[in-house]
Amino acid sequence: MLSIVANNATAQTTFFGWVYIFVTQYWQMFLYGVEITLLISLTGTIAGFLIGLCAGIVRTIPVRKNDGILKRAFFAVVNFLIVAYIEIFRGTPMIVQAMVVYYGVPIIFGIYIPAISAGILIVSINTGAYMAEIIRGGIISVEKGQFEAAHSLGMTHWQTMVRVILPQAIRNVLPAIGNEFVINIKDTSVLNVISVTELFFQSKSVAGINFRYFEVFFITCVIYFIITFTVTRILRWFEHILDGNSTYTIHGSQTAPESEIKVTEDVL
Repeated sequence: MLSIVANNATAQTTFFGWVYIFVTQYWQMFLYGVEITLLISLTGTIAGFLIGLCAGIVRTIPVRKNDGILKRAFFAVVNFLIVAYIEIFRGTPMIVQAMVVYYGVPIIFGIYIPAISAGILIVSINTGAYMAEIIRGGIISVEKGQFEAAHSLGMTHWQTMVRVILPQAIRNVLPAIGNEFVINIKDTSVLNVISVTELFFQSKSVAGINFRYFEVFFITCVIYFIITFTVTRILRWFEHILDGNSTYTIHGSQTAPESEIKVTEDVL
């Protein structure tokens, strides 16, 4: 590989010459780094969303004064644990969490975790802490009247959440969820401290071989931008689909004869 680079002495004299060499000679390393980055960020975002969804639902369960003391004590403990989890993982850097989890779990529990698995675990737990507050905010944003209407129909809290509240809440917080995914794509770069072979790790290896850091990380910057820009456009398209048609007629509208509700004699 080094001999191939040396044979391109004329190209080495310019910035774009170096860029061309690194792209053509090390594209497999960059591509592998992109695959690992997307694997960890996507898996971690999905797992973090599920963690945050559960935490958000639990934190919005109403606990009244007339409930039993055991129920109130149970939810008080659960809410305390969830808040502690959120505050700890939102209040400490992911790079520190990576070091603690990767090196601490084998010491405390005697279980060795592979680097990529540890990376997915760290991103999932970290994302879950942020998602918990995002989901809770989305649930709170839905009008209280809808809670009351669902409960008046005899729905339980779980049924109200699944059928009425969550579809609206998730749509409201979808931009924030997409933003977390984009952040995770970039934040996976800190996992190089535990030797996760993501894009930044691969770029650092290429730069270390050739001692050309500026050119290599310029390529890395472009790759990150392409990934995040593409993901952002896909998320915007998905949001547009969820918005539905901008023009619609409500069934039963008195201003549109074709949508009026017809009552037949059989019904009467």
